[in-house]
Amino acid sequence: MNARSESRPQNRPAADWAQDRLRRLGARLAPGAGGFAHWWAHNLAAWLPARVRRVLGFDRGRLLLQVQGDGVQLRLQQAGDLRDLGAVPQLALPDEDAIVAPVDPLAALLPPRLADLPRWLLLPAAAGLRRSLTLPAAAGDRLRDVVGFEIDRQTPFSAENVAFDARLLGRRDTDGMIEAELVVVPRQRLDAPMAALGAMAGSLAGIDLCAENGEPLGVNLLDPAQRRRHGDPFRYWNLGLAALAVLATAALMWHLVANRRIAADELEARIANQAAAARSAAAQRQALIDMIEGQAFLDRERAARPTTVEVLDELTQRLPDSTYLEKLAIEDNNLLMIGLSREAPSLVQRLQGSKLWRAPSLTGALMPDPVSGRDRFTLTAELGAPAPKAPGAQAQPQPQPEDADGG
Repeated sequence: MNARSESRPQNRPAADWAQDRLRRLGARLAPGAGGFAHWWAHNLAAWLPARVRRVLGFDRGRLLLQVQGDGVQLRLQQAGDLRDLGAVPQLALPDEDAIVAPVDPLAALLPPRLADLPRWLLLPAAAGLRRSLTLPAAAGDRLRDVVGFEIDRQTPFSAENVAFDARLLGRRDTDGMIEAELVVVPRQRLDAPMAALGAMAGSLAGIDLCAENGEPLGVNLLDPAQRRRHGDPFRYWNLGLAALAVLATAALMWHLVANRRIAADELEARIANQAAAARSAAAQRQALIDMIEGQAFLDRERAARPTTVEVLDELTQRLPDSTYLEKLAIEDNNLLMIGLSREAPSLVQRLQGSKLWRAPSLTGALMPDPVSGRDRFTLTAELGAPAPKAPGAQAQPQPQPEDADGG
């Protein structure tokens, strides 16, 4: 940003409440940010339409009162343009009666929108003295206070005998220093114009000095304690609109939060329903898997051992006709047979070699039955195919059955 663009905000009047508050707020929030906030706000406002700028207080303008001869010339400075008020002739100098009159002389000559504008006394260029200064960047926020100490060195006057102000010309990118200009006017040069204004002198918001081209410099030589602050007619409207915007923003944010909360509750409920359905489906799937595995286990167990019908058929074929069973029990893989037989000792040999059981053996001693003349036996075996023999193993000789008389 060049020096001309940075000094442009200084050429505009800062007479409304919003601009003062903005500058003070920037200085409080961050030291050194007051001038930047003022410059930034004015440059942003330059993008707005002229009517909007006037409503916001950035472009209200000001009335310039310049004493010329025996009258006061009125000029309107607004939006950077300086023009004479053609509808208002040169104002005659007030007499003694007008000085004590409480009525504002300009209120009866100007429209209300112009009469309420800040009023500035414009001095000719020859009335003041200007000196260029190079100061540290930190002096930009309190430029007027800093240059007050330079008056004795830069001018032939003392600070008590002059009205002074300073304006920012630009900032140097090389070393961060700022270029400023000190403007001083001896107080004796102000006595005649102030006396010429008479009653209007008390309504001044500032005193400016003309440049060589006749345009105001944008400084305020009037003491801060004597400056009259003109109230912004749109101040309360702006405050009301700002409060309304804050309330609308808060309501919008609350509405968004409420909508997000409702959406979150609905999503949570939907997730809970889907989770219950998922758990039910998982339980059913697990039950189906258990059922399939159980059925497969039963099928394997059933295929691993013979059925009862097959066991009975095999026993019928292997047991002699002189043998009958009193009890046949199958528990897990165990086969239990209790009965009477005339050939009880040979039953183990007859049952061996079956594909349906293995390891048949007599349990306990044979008990003769005096009624039937047969021996009572208890025979056990393990259901299942017989264990395979080791390779090269010789077959054991099978015992020969004994006759009934030799038992």
